[in-house]
Amino acid sequence: MSDSHEAGQASRYRSLFISDMHLGTKGAQAEALLEFLKKHDAETLYLVGDVIDGWRLRSAWYWPQSHNDVVQKLLRKVRKGARIVYVPGNHDEFLREFCGLSFGGIEIAETAIHEAADGRRYLVIHGDIFDMVIRHAKWLAFLGDWAYEIALALSTRINIVRRRLGFTYWSLSAWAKARVKNAVNFIGRFEETLAAEARRHGVDGVICGHIHSAAMRDFDGFTYINTGDWVESCTAVVEHHDGRMEIVHWPAFSDVLNGSRPPAPRTLPWRRAA
Repeated sequence: MSDSHEAGQASRYRSLFISDMHLGTKGAQAEALLEFLKKHDAETLYLVGDVIDGWRLRSAWYWPQSHNDVVQKLLRKVRKGARIVYVPGNHDEFLREFCGLSFGGIEIAETAIHEAADGRRYLVIHGDIFDMVIRHAKWLAFLGDWAYEIALALSTRINIVRRRLGFTYWSLSAWAKARVKNAVNFIGRFEETLAAEARRHGVDGVICGHIHSAAMRDFDGFTYINTGDWVESCTAVVEHHDGRMEIVHWPAFSDVLNGSRPPAPRTLPWRRAA
């Protein structure tokens, strides 16, 4: 598909927020992400952390062509005039040493303040600094990362059988997060803490990633938005030209597993109330 054809077909937004791509791991849905980036353009694109998985790359190098294609696509968007701001997370924390610099036109920043078209201001931050496991027991975070990789591997094998039986994709790790009480409680506390951080910064809301759970909620007038991920759910957040924020879901998994391209995106009914 040519670049001119991509530009003609792409949906255009004021801003686009993506996180937790985990390029460098076998779980990264790079093909689906590349399709998404071809069909979605924005004036400003925020990469909200864990774009590159430095943890995994340190232990075993994995970088197929599809992962390189995603990076090249992002650089191409910069060359065409888009502004890209990269806010590192815990898996790509090595980039925090370069905050304030830019590479290939991509700006590296510890955090960012985004002002939407409707005047609302959002703190853009990955969110890992509010994860007590990351801050105080990093060895446990590495252990959890290892367990997460096992869950993804099991999901792949389970879904091979499900596909043969005619069923759609099912995520073991997403199922566990939704039903294990401690995981549900952790997500709830994380959301409340990030909303409180927005209040501390004097902004109207926060846009983050880290926990791979897309959401949009209000906490006492402060908006919490999580972009989700590109491992389990394939979600992103878009800002329309009127300032309205919306979570967009790219239905990738069943199509990737079946070897076909994903269809046009659909939106989830999570959005800020007017």
